[in-house]
Amino acid sequence: MTSRVLPTLTLITAVGAAVVGGVFFAFSAFVMTALRRLPPDQGLAAMQSVNRQAPTAAFMLVMFGTAAACVMLGVMSVRDPHGPGAWYRLAGAVLYLLGVLMTIAYHVPHNDTLARVDPAAAGAAGSWLRYASDWTVWNHVRTLLSVAGAVVLVIAVRVGDRAVAAAPARIVPLGLPR
Repeated sequence: MTSRVLPTLTLITAVGAAVVGGVFFAFSAFVMTALRRLPPDQGLAAMQSVNRQAPTAAFMLVMFGTAAACVMLGVMSVRDPHGPGAWYRLAGAVLYLLGVLMTIAYHVPHNDTLARVDPAAAGAAGSWLRYASDWTVWNHVRTLLSVAGAVVLVIAVRVGDRAVAAAPARIVPLGLPR
């Protein structure tokens, strides 16, 4: 692999993890608070609408494309555990993937359950308030996992760059392949 492919892939993956973490952060920082301030039937209906609109091609590409890149980075790190930044790449990839797994295992099933609630039904308000509270707590966790994954992946790039800069220069005669 050329000397810039791995750091470039790592940096692109970090950006993807940061973008996904930013989307999750928006929900933790203000979206869920705003929805909870609405009358329960309106907050519930608004969240149902958000959940129907969320799986756009663009978001799915970033979320799962980043996950695929994390798998590749993880495999490369395990195959070359002594490479510069390998353990940081592996840790960053695992952190992000844990957030994706949390989305699949917790958030999607809860969103599907909420989709079946009639906002006008008796008990809907209680269902909404429990959902909003629990969902938000676990959203904080997946936000932290995604953002931490992004940060650790950036650290991997910096560690790799420093290792390359500290390596002794090789003298290669002109015209010969490196």
